[in-house]
Amino acid sequence: MPPSQLAPGVEMVAVPGRGLAVRTADGEFLTVRTGDADEDALLARLTAAEPADRGPDPEVDRLVGAFRAAGYLADERPPSAWPAGLRDVRLLGDPVLTEPLAAHLRAAGAEPRPGEPGDPAAGRPAAVVWCLNGPVPEGLWDAADRLPGRRIAWLRCHREGMQVYAEPLAADPGDVTAAHIRARRLAATPAHRELAAYWSGPRTGGAPVELTPAAAGLVAALLADDLTRWATGAPERGPLPARRRLRRVDLRNLTVTEHPVLPVPRVAVTPATAQ
Repeated sequence: MPPSQLAPGVEMVAVPGRGLAVRTADGEFLTVRTGDADEDALLARLTAAEPADRGPDPEVDRLVGAFRAAGYLADERPPSAWPAGLRDVRLLGDPVLTEPLAAHLRAAGAEPRPGEPGDPAAGRPAAVVWCLNGPVPEGLWDAADRLPGRRIAWLRCHREGMQVYAEPLAADPGDVTAAHIRARRLAATPAHRELAAYWSGPRTGGAPVELTPAAAGLVAALLADDLTRWATGAPERGPLPARRRLRRVDLRNLTVTEHPVLPVPRVAVTPATAQ
């Protein structure tokens, strides 16, 4: 077997009196039962430091195979570039969020440019991202919610007080839309009347909330990562699929929580009563 490197975030540690342990990318420590394998040879293999002319070692090969099966080895394929056909990304909304987002997307290989609020699909872009530094006005995203049906990726975020909601990317018919998120959030809270009133306004507030560069950069990075993984086909990481995940960013301490979300099925039409 050729030398193999540990995946990013995966590390080996020698524990006094207990042998080797692996620290996974999730921060969990697991004991490695090396059996008759040479621990130094195993570490050399996992750091790609083993000499090319070293003879075969079935026990080390077995352990390396176990690491590969568990997903603890680096992917030997190079990262995929952003496909040319998906580089046209339209950005709408507030510059405090769209400007850092544009910088992240350009660095990743996309070609972001301003979109048209009245016609988000104008020019047939590959993706549309809409960022609001405030609640979403009623009906504003209705037209954009139909973009996945036209095979245009649709990503969005908005702020409510000291919380920013980064909604899941929708790229195909049946994915989670903004309307689905609103319906799910209303159904999940006993304060659904208050939340609906908050969305529709008017609202009375105190001192304005200012998005710091760090907060805006965090939100922009989350959106850029979602869009980049979609465009390049990079593997997903984490417990929830990206298209079924609502993220909530607390601006007071920049913590991110994830919440599972599913599309809302269409309500069946009541059949006409025979007369």
